[in-house]
Amino acid sequence: MSPPVAPPGWSRWLVPPAALSVHLSIGQAYAWSVFKPPLESALGLSGTQSALPFQLGIVMLGLSAAFGGTLVERNGPRWAMTVALICFSSGFLLSALGAATEQYWLIVLGYGFVGGIGLGIGYISPVSTLIKWFPDRPGMATGIAIMGFGGGALIASPWSAQMLESFGSDSSGIALAFLVHGLSYAVFMLLGVLLVRVPRSEKPVESAPSAFDGPQVSARNAVRTPQFWCLWVVLCMNVTAGIGILEKAAPMITDFFKETSTPVSVSAAAGFVALLSAANMAGRIGWSSTSDLIGRKNIYRVYLGVGAVMYGLIALFGDSSKPLFILCALVILSFYGGGFATIPAYLKDLFGAYQVGAIHGRLLTAWSTAGVLGPLIVNWIADRQEDAGKSGSDLYSLSFMIMIGLLVVGFVANELVRPVSARHHIPAPREAADVTARQQSESA
Repeated sequence: MSPPVAPPGWSRWLVPPAALSVHLSIGQAYAWSVFKPPLESALGLSGTQSALPFQLGIVMLGLSAAFGGTLVERNGPRWAMTVALICFSSGFLLSALGAATEQYWLIVLGYGFVGGIGLGIGYISPVSTLIKWFPDRPGMATGIAIMGFGGGALIASPWSAQMLESFGSDSSGIALAFLVHGLSYAVFMLLGVLLVRVPRSEKPVESAPSAFDGPQVSARNAVRTPQFWCLWVVLCMNVTAGIGILEKAAPMITDFFKETSTPVSVSAAAGFVALLSAANMAGRIGWSSTSDLIGRKNIYRVYLGVGAVMYGLIALFGDSSKPLFILCALVILSFYGGGFATIPAYLKDLFGAYQVGAIHGRLLTAWSTAGVLGPLIVNWIADRQEDAGKSGSDLYSLSFMIMIGLLVVGFVANELVRPVSARHHIPAPREAADVTARQQSESA
């Protein structure tokens, strides 16, 4: 499937909605927790077992993005969105079959493995194209799309809960909900497939610089540079710090204020989780757009440096002030989302637009690592502290200190980022030549 070239007069502002249709769909992954209690009840699963599809999905996201990034660059955004649509929707259909027949391994295979491939390919599918359409504002452009991934759960959570209430929370009701998800997301993602276009030339906006200005580095060369691995550490540390709160948000705020005069109710804890999701979503567009003004290195100084301060404030004073706890957590989650949205533009600044999607895919292995590391640190330490007879904020003090240390490591890695050595540059990006050739052939 050849990448569809935009006709003359095509508005570049039609590309972000195409990207959003995919990212809002695959962002459903953050709403998996809605299905956990019904699955545990209907199929007799433990909490660890019911989390397996989500965990496998995140692992497959990183792996498929890493291994499929070059294919995405070669075949274009329409091919990538089509693959994402097929895998993500098929994952739900397989899960529906698994729930209907009470074969949990089919749900793990469908949602986790097959759907996880759709997550990874879908996540990186629009990145390179958006950067080429918006060379003047790459942070804003990728922020709009990746905002959708953070905000997908705001739509999927109440929608899924309503379906389970209407269809029932037994195995047949869960199966029907999975079926509706698979079919609905297929239609919604199809909008992106039909709408996406690549620019006709290197300069889609005459007043803006070309996306191919400056040094260009292939994906193969990029992973051999210290800059790539510095950014891998930066992303891994930032995500680990954010997901450490996100994964355990409701029980965490409950534990912090359980022994105070203002305990947190179950409904209030759920509201806190919704606030964190909103901060995650807002940070993706807000902070990434800010990076276009102050620079990528500076914005990561904010994410990592101020994030460490926020963790310190929670650890020292969080249990004495509920507004302080909530404010610091919201800031940390906005940095978590902003880090995801800004990293593609940071990669473009260092390595150029040539194969930036493939480089981004390889870098997302940092997310897979952080997705295991963050929850492991917070949950394992909390369990050990509880076994030692501690409670309240004492369950988390040590893990928060570790998070501060990890953010400092990320801060140092960001400071070590320098321009890429000329020996890694390629003389003439093949992709730029391909775009020009297509333009000439169409006008002939």
